[in-house]
Amino acid sequence: MASIDNYNFAGKKAIVRVDFNVPLNEDGTISDDTRIRGALPTLKKILSDGGSLILMSHMGKPKGKVNPKLSLSQIREAVGKALGTEVKFADDCMKAAEAAKDLKPGEVLLLENLRFYPEEEGKPTGIDKADPGYEAAKKEMKERQKEFAKTLAGYADVYVNDAFGTAHRKHASTAVIADYFDADHKMLGYLMEKEVTAVDNILKNIKRPFTAIMGGSKVSTKIGIIENLMDKVDNLILCGGMTYTFAKAQGGKIGNSICEDDKLDLALDIIKKAKEKGVNLVLGTDCVAADAFSNDANTMICPVNDIPDGWEGLDAGPKSIEAFRAVILPAKTILWNGPAGVFEMDKFTAGSRAIAEAIAEATANGAFSLVGGGDSVACVNKFGLADKVSYVSTGGGALLEAIEGKVLPGIAAIKG
Repeated sequence: MASIDNYNFAGKKAIVRVDFNVPLNEDGTISDDTRIRGALPTLKKILSDGGSLILMSHMGKPKGKVNPKLSLSQIREAVGKALGTEVKFADDCMKAAEAAKDLKPGEVLLLENLRFYPEEEGKPTGIDKADPGYEAAKKEMKERQKEFAKTLAGYADVYVNDAFGTAHRKHASTAVIADYFDADHKMLGYLMEKEVTAVDNILKNIKRPFTAIMGGSKVSTKIGIIENLMDKVDNLILCGGMTYTFAKAQGGKIGNSICEDDKLDLALDIIKKAKEKGVNLVLGTDCVAADAFSNDANTMICPVNDIPDGWEGLDAGPKSIEAFRAVILPAKTILWNGPAGVFEMDKFTAGSRAIAEAIAEATANGAFSLVGGGDSVACVNKFGLADKVSYVSTGGGALLEAIEGKVLPGIAAIKG
């Protein structure tokens, strides 16, 4: 496998899969350019070597149809400003052969949203899975996807994947395209390499004690990762909305709190497994309850298993926070995915803020900390602590699947 550090891009055209799926304001301006900034080391290395750049990305979910609101033309200027050079634009990613051919060293071409074509995702359109013709349509789409990827590959001499956020998808631009480049001409970008190293630190180079913090509203969306972590962690903090599913499973009274009633047995099973595996499972014992899902609601502190009717738990309470800090501070490896409460409302930020601050403190004392998943990333950014943790992952679903132990197609396509 080629390495971006050792590869000389002089005179080469590089097609780079970036993740420029950035949030836009109503007027089409970018509200958060983190993803663009994250790709700069890779893009600048190619340009400084004397190579030319062909950038490809998706934006949103246009479902295989052209949607001007999701056009990458809106970010062309911002990308140019970040790179310090003019960016050309191809308004159809499948009709960019001439524009790519004309690129001179140091020039940049941005392709239109890949997902304007259904072939990028490779899912049959206009047919239901239950339809008898679905398998044939799926097979036909796979062939079309190969042709789509082959066209993209034809624009360049070398392929670089720097989009960790989509590495768990077997899409034309993230995995299939790699088949059209030999091992010496396909590689991971710097951002991808950093993500892979961060995941390896969590899964393979564990320094103990290892504490994982899983938050968010549903235990069902985290079950795969919780089960995989059971064999690796010393401490597992489960917080956020899932707290109340565990409280109810153990006979608690949870008022109007969020709860997955069909997952009560699963919650009990997790408690049992943790005991069997010698994992210190830390669940919240008290919460900040409110009489409405609102920043203006009345609040009180009460036990998670004794919440009055008409009230709901919206944040971790002081005793829970104390228990979380007690296992985070001595940790040497920390993974955080999911908040401890409805942190978007200022009244319910204390739990998530305390976790973020404890992680920052542990990191300052030598721990390796990885924060991933949209809400956790938003938390550390909101509290101004992003630079106080070891690594903030750009990939939500990709990060979780990697930690679940799944092979990510976007990485496998290059590493083999």
